[in-house]
Amino acid sequence: MAADIAEQPAVLAGLLDHGRDDIAAVAARVAEHRPRSIVFTARGTSDHAALYAAYLTEIRLGLPASLASPSVVTVYDSRPDWSDSLVIAVSQSGGSPDLAQVVAAARASGALTLAVTNNSGSRLADEAELHLDIRAGHERAVAATKTYTAELLTLLLLIEGIRTGTGQVDPTEAAALDKLPELAHDVLDGSGADELAGRYRFADRFVTTGRGYAYPTARETALKLMETSYLPSLAFSGADLLHGPLAMTDPGVPVLAVVGSGPGGHAMWNVLTQLGRQRADVVVVGAADLPGQTARLRTPAVDERLAAILDILPLQQLALHLAIERGENPDAPRGLKKVTETT
Repeated sequence: MAADIAEQPAVLAGLLDHGRDDIAAVAARVAEHRPRSIVFTARGTSDHAALYAAYLTEIRLGLPASLASPSVVTVYDSRPDWSDSLVIAVSQSGGSPDLAQVVAAARASGALTLAVTNNSGSRLADEAELHLDIRAGHERAVAATKTYTAELLTLLLLIEGIRTGTGQVDPTEAAALDKLPELAHDVLDGSGADELAGRYRFADRFVTTGRGYAYPTARETALKLMETSYLPSLAFSGADLLHGPLAMTDPGVPVLAVVGSGPGGHAMWNVLTQLGRQRADVVVVGAADLPGQTARLRTPAVDERLAAILDILPLQQLALHLAIERGENPDAPRGLKKVTETT
């Protein structure tokens, strides 16, 4: 897992250097198709990447976005009409039968279909009309790390390419994207996550929270903590946290709060105030020093769309070091396999 985490700057650079043209071609094809909505389908870590892309779709494209429930097709044998939609399946392995069945059903209904995978020879890639390879290379650990950030960047390039209508990303956006690999390297090099892991070695549960583009980061962090350290971890949007779950926070429940430098981050300030009144143990992930924080994992002040790719990095390191501190093997979580086949 440590090796996979460390490779992420190189994976991001490789995707920008060698994958951008393929993504632009697909984005141009989608823009020409002019879908009226975008539907995502995914499982596990890829589901969090899809949620991030759903935010991008509605904020950047102004199109309705949703996450399809595969069981609608595979368990209930229903066939929704997706004829005016783009249906995107996101899967590292491309090996889950239920996602392939959703794509097949969507394509039969007249939808434009796209698979985003790390395996161009997978069933899912074959089933979809279009395919994008996230180019992450072999991932050694069961817990996904570099494939997640590669999915985020691929989906960001796709949505921004659709937005321009040409498939190419706006030059200003492209310049910011080109800085990502170096920024990722700096974050990984000095996060201090190993020291924080020692602090929380004996925690028995976590809460993670964020808003907007940071909410998928909160969900992915909770999954990583559960996968690697077997710690019950509950993820909430900042708004939902205030609607009841706030009551369970106290000094003994660490809260990992992802707070960006844009509208989503500003919307978290009231959440942090309320957590302070609960005397919660709050770790802020982001660029700003905020009142009430117990500790922080510092990341650069960048656009929240890009922050989603950077903010998860120290949290992956935290999950890794926390598992080691607790005597667990983060590379091979009990009961899990790299490819999970669901129907």
